[in-house]
Amino acid sequence: MGFKSLLAGVCSVAFAWTAGAQLTGKTVQPRAPDKVDTACQRAVEFLMASQDGSGAINDADKRHAYNNPMTALSVMALAAIGNQPSDTTREGECMRRALQFLVRPATDRSSDAAGFPGYLGGDDSSRMYGHGITALALTEMLGMGIDKAQDRLIREKTQRAIDLTLRSQRVRKFDHRFTGGWRYTPESGDADLSVSVWHLMALRSAKNAGILVPKESIDLAVGYLRRSYESRRDAAGRPTDMKSGFAYTPGQGPTFAMVAAGLLAMQICGQYDAPEVIGAANWLREHPLTYSDRWFFYGIYYYAQGMHKRGGDFADLARRKTESLLLPKQEANGAWIAEDGQERGCGRVYCTALAVLSLSVKYHFLPIYQD
Repeated sequence: MGFKSLLAGVCSVAFAWTAGAQLTGKTVQPRAPDKVDTACQRAVEFLMASQDGSGAINDADKRHAYNNPMTALSVMALAAIGNQPSDTTREGECMRRALQFLVRPATDRSSDAAGFPGYLGGDDSSRMYGHGITALALTEMLGMGIDKAQDRLIREKTQRAIDLTLRSQRVRKFDHRFTGGWRYTPESGDADLSVSVWHLMALRSAKNAGILVPKESIDLAVGYLRRSYESRRDAAGRPTDMKSGFAYTPGQGPTFAMVAAGLLAMQICGQYDAPEVIGAANWLREHPLTYSDRWFFYGIYYYAQGMHKRGGDFADLARRKTESLLLPKQEANGAWIAEDGQERGCGRVYCTALAVLSLSVKYHFLPIYQD
């Protein structure tokens, strides 16, 4: 189901409920916002206040550094709770300006070196992290432009970005374990899970939106994910450890952020009942996350979405844990900031956008996360 059709369905249900109440003479009482609704709206206010004159959304002290992925994450955060660029609201205006920033000519103009045109991580030094995140946001916004001209720009930019991701995956790796993955630059001969997951999600989102993505590319990426799962294998190639998870690179050992990232990536590729998915969910249940953990926001984002997809007790646990960790830590201005020093350096826009994406499982608007 597309983003527009999903929202139309929600609106039609709301309309029918209201109309039915009017026909019966009953008074309709709108549902009062709960604590998650309130926290997300406060966060959106912070993100909108962080937009500069160019349309970029970023911390004031980080202008021009990682502008593409920070703006992209913010666009996804606004969309994840039901905002659209076509809305006649401040949120809609913010998204329109942010999208125009992301499709500006300079985004990938400087990326023709080494035969990799379409690179979205070159002009702001965000490298392949930025490229994957920005490509994902653009694929999620396909068809959501304010007019045909912007829709065309989004599709053209997305197509070039996906073409680069596919070319980069085909670069010969110096170790077979890295085959199917991505790393810091388009021509990298190795791979890591942290970068690779963004590119895999962008490919899946693009495929869902009708952009040609070869099945082989998804299969190669899933193969890389499987090799990143830490376990011995039986004669049939199945992992024998059903309480383990994914590592940053094969053989490094599972960490919370990487286990959660691998879980969601496998599910997005349709591997809902793969032994690696079962094992990762079991591992996450037995390794509680704390706010001071390394790469907390990166990890809780994947954790919230991945465990929600797992369903049942896993989803209930993750929802409670996510809300209990995030809600008390929101600042007065609506933002979040990490306690882990390295992630803290990424700034409040990064932390706040990921916090909203983590809490947004209750809305489930973005197509990439829909079951």
